[in-house]
Amino acid sequence: MKGLFKQKPRTPMELMRHTRELLIYVDRNTETREHKREEKMSELSKAVLEIRIKLFGNGESEPNRDACAQLTQEFFKEDTFRLLIICIPKLNLGARQDATHVVANLQRQKVNNQLIASHYLEKNIDLMDILIPGYEDSDIALSYGTISRECIRHQSIARYVLESEHMKKFFVYIQDPNFHIASDAAATFKELLTRHKSTVAEFLSRNYDWFFQEYNSQLLESPSYITRRHAIKLLGDMLLDRSNSAVMVRYVNSLDNMRILMNLLRDSNKTIQLETFHVFKLFVANQNKPPEIVSILVTNRSKLLRFLGDFKIDKADEQFEADKAQVMKEISSLDPRERPCTSLGDCEVPC
Repeated sequence: MKGLFKQKPRTPMELMRHTRELLIYVDRNTETREHKREEKMSELSKAVLEIRIKLFGNGESEPNRDACAQLTQEFFKEDTFRLLIICIPKLNLGARQDATHVVANLQRQKVNNQLIASHYLEKNIDLMDILIPGYEDSDIALSYGTISRECIRHQSIARYVLESEHMKKFFVYIQDPNFHIASDAAATFKELLTRHKSTVAEFLSRNYDWFFQEYNSQLLESPSYITRRHAIKLLGDMLLDRSNSAVMVRYVNSLDNMRILMNLLRDSNKTIQLETFHVFKLFVANQNKPPEIVSILVTNRSKLLRFLGDFKIDKADEQFEADKAQVMKEISSLDPRERPCTSLGDCEVPC
């Protein structure tokens, strides 16, 4: 008889109460009976899927705003949010993906026009100490990476990660042998360094020396083409952002930095050459170039002009052509009486 009656849908509060009980059960992991444990895990997977459908809709109808608000409130009321993050590694692949989407979605849900996830995370900032090191576990790296990017949409959370020791670990994560993990880490790294302008500018100013030393040696000079390509693109995005103008001036006053950029102009990949050009032009456009930089540019004037004259890109781009013409004009007008550098070493560009 039981099968003849359709089960009444659970209210958001009932669904969250049931899910929380299952998460506590899974987290404690004290069940010795295999069949009982599998039964509970199956229930949890179904509950997480049900939550996902309520938050995202079922493909035929849009999610109910009131139900979403109730779910969100319940999630953050009794630490269910933390429990779900902690239990993600114990879920099967499908349930893990559903849980990742749920946790990410909750970051954007508003209750009474407020992002309550932001307030919750500020009081539970240690969750980032669980999420970021997830890149060290291949099973959960992508799930925790996705959640991390949603969490750092909140400025206070991004500031915490930027100022933590986790930032230094990103230089390792980005070079992970697993392409998918490395790419995901690079995406999170970029989000940290581009989303919150004032916070990023403050971080770069205070941590300039160690950050760019690692950035140059670990990323721009990496043997990996993918790492170099992502790094030079991100460097351009950072330096060309007006919020980072002080950092940009400091960067383009460094001969060591220009040496690295001139070497990247020699890269066999056209994409890297183009992204490098967008950063190199800042060194040339600097109206207060240090004498040693002027000296390098004067010494290599003919090679640089020949290289830039032959430098073409696949698609017509008026801005690129205008920038290139301006760079060539600046190099041509440099005072040849500047004392030339007698030994350029690795700084030479292709003839």
